[in-house]
Amino acid sequence: MTHEFVAVAREGRVATVMFDRGNRFNSLSLQAIEELTAVALSFSDDLEISAIVLRTPDGSGFSAGRDLSDPAMERRRSQPMLAWRHLAGAGKRLCAAWEGLEQFTIAAVERFAIGGGLALAAALDLRVMGKGAHFRAPEVALGLSMSWGTIPRLVALVGPARTKQILCLGNDRIESADALTWGLAQEIVDDGHAAASALEIASRAAAMPPVPLRMTKSTVNAVAGALAGAAIHMDTEEVMLTELTEDFAEGVSAFRESRPPRFRGT
Repeated sequence: MTHEFVAVAREGRVATVMFDRGNRFNSLSLQAIEELTAVALSFSDDLEISAIVLRTPDGSGFSAGRDLSDPAMERRRSQPMLAWRHLAGAGKRLCAAWEGLEQFTIAAVERFAIGGGLALAAALDLRVMGKGAHFRAPEVALGLSMSWGTIPRLVALVGPARTKQILCLGNDRIESADALTWGLAQEIVDDGHAAASALEIASRAAAMPPVPLRMTKSTVNAVAGALAGAAIHMDTEEVMLTELTEDFAEGVSAFRESRPPRFRGT
């Protein structure tokens, strides 16, 4: 299947998935989310590939998160509740599809991974960052709850206190050095070299015997995410609720107008 924003290349037992919105931000429109989900699911029955690198083109960021200008995102709320709920769960399905792969997965993060970009990167097994890259989770700062199943993944990676720091202080950047120290990133490299480093790690993983590699990864995920289902079963509904608040409208307006928001708890 041919996609507009996602392409797959294979070399031996390693696959590279290139996500490219055609700009430096790689925001996650609904179409991009669905394409990335479909590509992840396409590996479910692939017994030839052992490791997968998710990257973006040279010079672009990993992802600036949900595309607030995407008309399809705005149209969700005009749909009947059943359709709105399904569409609102697209990001959750995206991250679940990548997390659920038996192949060893690595995110090559250059420049930034923000909001949904951080959520997607956290769903992969490892994250390699360029030295000048950063993570940020602005959802709370915009009047939203953090969704896409991200909270238990962050807790497993960095612990509860750091997760609260990342999410509740949503305007703060997590620079690469802190990300490495906290456990959010596993390797820091010179800017522009994240993809090459991720491919080198993928090649090492792909050299392992495929059966125990897959079994070990699946077992680690099962242990780390044992309570995740109970924690996130309503996170789509929570973000739908926060999208209805006046604070969310104010947060988005303030972001677009480059001014401080005025939140009122409404």
